[in-house]
Amino acid sequence: MTTTRQRVCILGATGSVGTNTLDVIARHPDRFEVFALTAHSRVDALFAQCLQWRPLYAVLPNAAQANELGRRLRAQGVPTEVLSGAQALCELAAHPDVDAVMAAIVGATGLAPCLAAARAGKNLLLANKEALVVGGKLFMDAVHAGGAMLLPIDSEHSAIFQCLPEDRSAWPQRIDHILLTSSGGPFRRRDPGTLATVTPDEACAHPNFAMGRKISVDSATMMNKALEVIEARWLFDLAPEQIRVLIHPQQIVHSMVVCRDNSVLAQLGTPDMRVPIAFGLSFPERIESGASKLDFGTLGGLSFEPPDHARYPGLALAWEALRAPEGSATVLNAANEEAVAAFLPEPFASTRFTVSTPTRLPP
Repeated sequence: MTTTRQRVCILGATGSVGTNTLDVIARHPDRFEVFALTAHSRVDALFAQCLQWRPLYAVLPNAAQANELGRRLRAQGVPTEVLSGAQALCELAAHPDVDAVMAAIVGATGLAPCLAAARAGKNLLLANKEALVVGGKLFMDAVHAGGAMLLPIDSEHSAIFQCLPEDRSAWPQRIDHILLTSSGGPFRRRDPGTLATVTPDEACAHPNFAMGRKISVDSATMMNKALEVIEARWLFDLAPEQIRVLIHPQQIVHSMVVCRDNSVLAQLGTPDMRVPIAFGLSFPERIESGASKLDFGTLGGLSFEPPDHARYPGLALAWEALRAPEGSATVLNAANEEAVAAFLPEPFASTRFTVSTPTRLPP
């Protein structure tokens, strides 16, 4: 049983994963305390979080934002030190007083602080799939060298992780292949010939989850699943052909492991990100998440179907990137980030977290 509170650094605190993490933490004040919060552009939301949680540190992309937030917090008597720039993210992720890092920054910007947390041996709760897509072997080498505990937070990868024994050395003998499930997004039944005219609001209308707009667009195109295939290759040390994708609109079965004896292990639950977040925060224990219970009596049917590659042409690029020369997954991720940035009317954090003069944190 945990006797001291874990100090948690939340990278991307104002997004959906960050706010759900704070919701889980609020349910267990005896187990967790908030050490640091970071945000990209939602300064008012970060201000409100700092008022409630009073972290030691907060981080914003540039000095002007940080100065403004610091002024507002001082006016409220909140002593949170506000820092700016990408270097501050890395320093907080590796800070000796931090026990767990929730990595929920969207896009490749999350790689550097994830590497810092891995090298510092933290409990690294990974909701930033791009860190593994871009970092690949470099990232996993940092995890092993630093002695970090890598805990996947994407619901699909958390499901696979929950189906496997804690002894990772047993995984190769256990797994024949894995099945990553996907809702199919808002265009699962739409005529592919009309997809060229969709709007950002249509693409962001996810059928089950309220997510950030970049992730929602990736879900609509199933590029999120392509990135998750690449992530799964590194998380579970699988060959490309051991990773498969199924569309499961109900999103009750979060993913499955097909064992070498053809047994199938699955993790089921209501579609609520607080479940994998609570599992990651409390691992290897289980704590109350706030998610509703799954009522099998009213569930109805569960359906599965293979993805239509004519509707989702980007999905096949995952396996192509994994079989292509090293660095191809990085190119794929960069191309997707630029395409989504061009499609959305507003920027997102992935390529726009500026680097300012590094602020050295106290040890």
